[in-house]
Amino acid sequence: MNKKEINEIKKNFSDDCPFFTINNVLQAFVDSEKNIKFSSCGLYNAMPQEESELIAAILKKTLSGSVGKNLLEYHFPKEAYSEGGSQEFFYRLLSSRLGDEELNKAFLSRIAEKMEYVSTYALFAAHCTYSVLNRGRNGERQEDAEAEIDYNFIITAVCPVNLRIDGLIYSDEQNGIIKKPSSDRIVEMPSDGFLFPVFSDRMPDVNGALYYSKNANKPNVSVVNDLLGCEFGMSCKSEKETFRGILSSVVGEELDYDLITSVNDKIAELVDISSHETEIPTVSDKKLASILWESGVSEDKLQHLPKVYESAMGGRELTAVNLVERKTVLSASGITVNIGRDSVDKVRTQTIEGKRCLIIDLDDPEISVNGMPANVD
Repeated sequence: MNKKEINEIKKNFSDDCPFFTINNVLQAFVDSEKNIKFSSCGLYNAMPQEESELIAAILKKTLSGSVGKNLLEYHFPKEAYSEGGSQEFFYRLLSSRLGDEELNKAFLSRIAEKMEYVSTYALFAAHCTYSVLNRGRNGERQEDAEAEIDYNFIITAVCPVNLRIDGLIYSDEQNGIIKKPSSDRIVEMPSDGFLFPVFSDRMPDVNGALYYSKNANKPNVSVVNDLLGCEFGMSCKSEKETFRGILSSVVGEELDYDLITSVNDKIAELVDISSHETEIPTVSDKKLASILWESGVSEDKLQHLPKVYESAMGGRELTAVNLVERKTVLSASGITVNIGRDSVDKVRTQTIEGKRCLIIDLDDPEISVNGMPANVD
C-alpha cells in the first residue's frame, strides 16, 4: 500500500463516511502470562456511542505514521497459502466477518501464543467494509453499480494496558484532596497493529498485510514473523545502521564531515521531492553510486559499491526516508554539537597550527551559553 492508498482508507475511516462501515468488533484482554482473561464480539452499531468512538479511534491509529517507518507492507510466502498457513487462516477469518465464534477463539489464541509482548494488553479487531467508487478517465466518480467494489478488511490493534497506581485526587463529594480509592487499568493507544488484506490499486489484495508499529525503531518482529507468517525485513534503526556500514566500507578514509553532510542533503532532497508521490522513494546501489559521485567519492572507491551493497541488502533497496538525519550531530571527546539541517555549511574542519579544529561561522555574533547571552570577541 502506498501513501495515497493508506490515506484513502484513513480519510474514510469514520462514522460520517457513507461509504464506510465498521461491522463486528472483537475485544479481548490478555495478561502477561498469555492468558485470555476476557473476550467478546458484537456489532459496532450496538455499542454505546462513547465506547464505539474510542474503539474506532484506536483502530484508526494503526493507519498513522510514515510509510516505510511505522507502516510496512509484507507479502505472504508460498507456504502461507496452504491449509493451516497464515494467509489461509486470515482469509477464512475475513470471510467469516468475525461472526464465527470458534474462528474468533482461534484468532485470539493465535495472537496470545505467537506474539511476544512484555506486559498485559487489550486487543481490538474489527471487520470493516469500504465501498470503493471507481473514477472515470475524467476523474469523476462513476455512480453505476458495476463501478462500486466492496473492500472488506480486518483491522487489529494491540494496546498496552497500564496500571494507574493509587494517588491523590480531588473529590467533588468531599470537596477536598483525598487518596484515590482504587487502581484502574488504562488501555493506551496501540503499540502494534495490522490490516488484512491490503488495499492496492483501489482493490483488495489478499497476498499481503500491512503492519503498524508505534515505535519505528523497535517494531515487534514476532507480529510479522510468527503471527502474520511473513519475513521481517529491517527496522528504521537497522536500515540506518546498515547504510552507515555501507558508506564506511566503500568510502573508507574519504569519509569526512563534508562528504557525510553532502550525502545526507542529497538523500533528504530526494525525500522532499517525492513527498507528494504515492510511492516511497528508495535508494538503490546505482542511485547511491550517483549520490556518492556527486559528493566527491573517487571512482576507485565506487567500484566496490555494488558488491558491498548486495552483501548488506540481499536484493532489497534502502528506504530513503529511513536514512535522512534531520540534524547533524558532531561528537568528540567531551563535546557534542547539534547542527540544524540548514546550518551544516557553517561548520567545517580545519588544521590550525598542527591541530585539527572545528570551525563554526557565526553570521550573527550574538550567542547564548546555557541559555544566557554571551559575548564573542
